[in-house]
Amino acid sequence: MKIFKRIFLVLGTLFIIVFLFFAFKFGGTLYKKYQFEIGLSNTAFDTSFSAADYEEAKNLDNGDILSKKQFEISEIPPIWERVSKDDKLLKEFDFLKEVNFYQIVYKSDSLLINGFIAEPKKKGKFPVIIVNRGGNKEEGVSSQSKGFYPLLQFSNLVKEGYVLVASCYRENDEFGGKDINDVLYLTQTVKKIEKADANRIGMIGWSRGGMMTYLALKHSKDIKTAIVGNGPSDLFPLIEERPEMESRVCAKLIPNYEENKTSELKKRSVYYWPEELDKNASLLILCGTRDEQVNPNQAKKIAQKLSNIDYDFQLKEFDTDHSFSDKKQELQKLMTKWFDDRL
Repeated sequence: MKIFKRIFLVLGTLFIIVFLFFAFKFGGTLYKKYQFEIGLSNTAFDTSFSAADYEEAKNLDNGDILSKKQFEISEIPPIWERVSKDDKLLKEFDFLKEVNFYQIVYKSDSLLINGFIAEPKKKGKFPVIIVNRGGNKEEGVSSQSKGFYPLLQFSNLVKEGYVLVASCYRENDEFGGKDINDVLYLTQTVKKIEKADANRIGMIGWSRGGMMTYLALKHSKDIKTAIVGNGPSDLFPLIEERPEMESRVCAKLIPNYEENKTSELKKRSVYYWPEELDKNASLLILCGTRDEQVNPNQAKKIAQKLSNIDYDFQLKEFDTDHSFSDKKQELQKLMTKWFDDRL
């Protein structure tokens, strides 16, 4: 009996230790998220739409801008902390002094969508790059921060003479369903931006944003060239390798998923319709061979399909992770050259 008591005591102690470990871990994560969202309160990211806004939007066409407000990144504490030290821009972000940032609200279908613009402070007309974020199902200030970070990440392109535009996507996220309109209508939005050359539009999509980019190349003739970074091309193996992607994302966000699983996944997987991509566009596929979120085989599979139809594309592989975290400078140079040559 004493042996059993000791065993139960040891097991009980281990259970408590494990429970406390995960409680502190996830509790800390939630607290950080809470603090992050608090830091975004009462900033340009903290917006809401009124009945009057929707009434005014009735007279707008899709892509038209309802509002446009300039802001300084120093006014957004959680973001400013990442690019500054002692209240001064870090050396690698010093170029941001030459960038103007705007928060916009534009129309997509019957909805009002948040978005962002980053443009050079200098005068002129500049080619446009639409930036499609990764992630899914974000709301409120989290949605806006999720939409802004990729814009900030690629804002070195503004220094090279480009206007960047990004959508936060609609909050009723369908993971590549009707929300693709939020991307497509940006090709109309750029016509309302004084410094944007709407005849020269490129696109960047990372992770889920890569899927959105493939869809945009399917449905639009306005995108001259695009870059996809570690984007899924076939959702079937993705949900097999990462079951949580099906339970937490696809099943929750894609309408009528259980009834139409096969057809809905194929709609979002370029692997099954490469011949429908705009044949006048070009594509650069970037693949991190150590990516643990999107299997590198996804890039190789679509590359083979594109080769079979003689599509204008390149595949470049790098020994790095999903975010290209140790290849940032190389990535910036590669992207700049690609757009300089193709736009």
